[in-house]
Amino acid sequence: MEASSPCPRRSATASQVPSLPKHTDISKDQLSFLNQQFRTQEDVLNKAPHLLTALHSHCSDLTSHLLDFQTTLNRRTVSWICRSFSAKTALHNLNLSLQNLSLLTSQRGSGSKKLQRVLGTELPGLSKEVLRIETIRSYLETTLQLEALVGDLEDAVLCFVNSHSGKMFSANPSDSGTKQEKFLQAIKALNDLEVLIDLLKLRPQWHHLLKSVDTRVDKSLVILRRQVFADHRALLASLGWPPKLSASQIEREKFSGLPNPLVLIQGDERKSYSNSFLALCAVQHLQTRREKRQLNLLGQNVCKEQLWAIDELVSPIASRLEYHFSKWVDQPELIFALAYKTTRDFIVGVDDVLQPLIDRARLGSYSAKEAWVYAMVQLLSEFLEKRIFSALAERYKEKEIKSEVIESWLHLIDLIVVFDKQLQSLGSSEISLFLGESERVGSPSGSISVLMLFCKRPDWLKIWAKIELENGCKKLKTDLKHERAWLVDDKYKDELHFDTKSEHFLLLTRIDYRAPLIAESALGITWEMVERCQTMPATSARIQFVRSSAVRFLWYFFKELLLRCKRTEILPDNSDDDALVRVSGSINAAKYVESKLRQWSDDVNFLEMKVAENDTSGLGKDESTDSSFFGEEIKILAELATNWLMEIISVLLRQFETLSRAFVQKLKHDEQQLEGSTHVEVSAAMDLSISVEFIEPLDVLRSHLVLLRMSLNPKDFLDLWRCVAEGLDHFISCSGIESLDNVSSQFETDMQALFSVFQPFCVRPDAFFPCTREIIKQLKMNMGRR
Repeated sequence: MEASSPCPRRSATASQVPSLPKHTDISKDQLSFLNQQFRTQEDVLNKAPHLLTALHSHCSDLTSHLLDFQTTLNRRTVSWICRSFSAKTALHNLNLSLQNLSLLTSQRGSGSKKLQRVLGTELPGLSKEVLRIETIRSYLETTLQLEALVGDLEDAVLCFVNSHSGKMFSANPSDSGTKQEKFLQAIKALNDLEVLIDLLKLRPQWHHLLKSVDTRVDKSLVILRRQVFADHRALLASLGWPPKLSASQIEREKFSGLPNPLVLIQGDERKSYSNSFLALCAVQHLQTRREKRQLNLLGQNVCKEQLWAIDELVSPIASRLEYHFSKWVDQPELIFALAYKTTRDFIVGVDDVLQPLIDRARLGSYSAKEAWVYAMVQLLSEFLEKRIFSALAERYKEKEIKSEVIESWLHLIDLIVVFDKQLQSLGSSEISLFLGESERVGSPSGSISVLMLFCKRPDWLKIWAKIELENGCKKLKTDLKHERAWLVDDKYKDELHFDTKSEHFLLLTRIDYRAPLIAESALGITWEMVERCQTMPATSARIQFVRSSAVRFLWYFFKELLLRCKRTEILPDNSDDDALVRVSGSINAAKYVESKLRQWSDDVNFLEMKVAENDTSGLGKDESTDSSFFGEEIKILAELATNWLMEIISVLLRQFETLSRAFVQKLKHDEQQLEGSTHVEVSAAMDLSISVEFIEPLDVLRSHLVLLRMSLNPKDFLDLWRCVAEGLDHFISCSGIESLDNVSSQFETDMQALFSVFQPFCVRPDAFFPCTREIIKQLKMNMGRR
């Protein structure tokens, strides 16, 4: 610092009376020196004045030598810079001369050997030497600039601390002006240093210089930050912060609001608080900038920090809140009520008072309201982690009280979910600004939650998922025992005739799918598990929870569906209508759950979780076998529905084949009797009716199709009757009827009756029997030839 500075650099003020240091603060060399000088008490009285004079003289000599050294260093540096300028000028002139010489030699032929030696050997060496001198000059200039800036910073910080008396930002203009001026000088020096240090990143070989500068700056910044924090806390205390909390009124729920001292301050007090707030923001901005630069050099990411000024408001409140929280460990609803009331009552004042100050500090990425909410949520989360969930996690291992722990755990989760919803109504900006990068990516709602405590404790997350799974399975078992569990609310059950034109295949609701009530219950339990973790900030934690609870519960429900189908026997020789209805209900349930899972998978939250899951497992977008979060579950449901639908089709076809055996034999027997008869044309002209042997298989097939039409969902029934028609067509074509020319008319009549069975489901059922129509056509042609 220059001589005109009000405070000397690195020297104590003479007006201050030094105090004796502690014995532990004195080094061994100092103790040895004092023991040699003062052996007795008389030596202290006699030698002390002379020793003090000698030490002052020695210090003056050292100071004089240091000033001489600095003067000599500056003079020699200037001399060296002048020489480098001269060398640079000479080199420039030499370069021009060589260019001129090159032109002359190019005109008169090749140069002499001496010129070649200068150009090939001496000139590159001279260029390297000049470059080295230029590097040294630049290093010395940078060092001097850094030394000057660091010195200014140390002087400003020292004067700022020494000028401190009482409040940092006093209402007295004389005191406030001096301290504010010194603080601004320190901030300006820090900014100038960061600008110059940013340039040093282009010179990685100067990392030792950068390290030494950072060490000195960090020491000054620690002193400055400590003093600013101390003054800010003293100012808050003088303003009446934190306010008093009335626990008795909270318990009676008659307390309308808490007084906010920030709103009540006016005039000089508001100005003092504004200056103190801006000072904290300035110091935080500089430290964050330095940390970001240092971490970037190490290849690490920087997490966004909470506002220090908000933390200073929450910190004194935290001690008072935790006092009340500790009394309500067995009544967590009171804990959440007090936390919400405190957050709500101060949020308006915090936003009105602090947001303009944040805007003045140009912290565009921060919101006072959301910073306050985040700090309060973090406070509550830390208390629950230390005092409640840690105890519950330990007690969960004890089988005797496990049910009690599960009930308390679920009750806490219910309170957290309600509390998070209440906080979402308080905030309007993006709270994710205060989350780290790993937590912010993939966050479904961009909000924070008390559930953040599970992000840090995966063992507790595992316990929670297990509890939710056990609770969900318990609920499902209770619902399965209900008599209406497999009941289907079918809006078509009273219809006796089916209009194919009005049939719709856009299935949306459970009634459209004709799924039983238990399917809706299972989906409701699953979605409840998913919703309870939606506000969890970390995507990886949400994935782990959903996979361990909701997805495993779905597999439990799939097992129940499969067991219900396996317990139902549907046999070709004795097909029970109730058995077909039960299997149809399971198929409908599987199809309805599959459609809902596909719908959920298209939601942005599940899409983000699937992308994050693929990134974690190392699978890219092209390598992933399924882009759906519930891809495996959808596949299993589709296979279950398809397999049991084919089982029903197989039973219907085998039953028809069994019942139609007598009909086929009757046709063959009639063919043998009519061979060689001369009255075939009379038989052809007769008014034929359906064969008696064919009535039973047609009636059984019709009744089963009508029953399945009432039981199955429209899409699966469409596939079923088409497959049945295709199977019957194949059976008829392979039964050997195509050679029975004498019974062609009877066969055609019987087949028209078969077509009429499918008439309610389509306009031209014969189009699904191509082989049968071909046989009828061939038999008619044979009859025509005869």
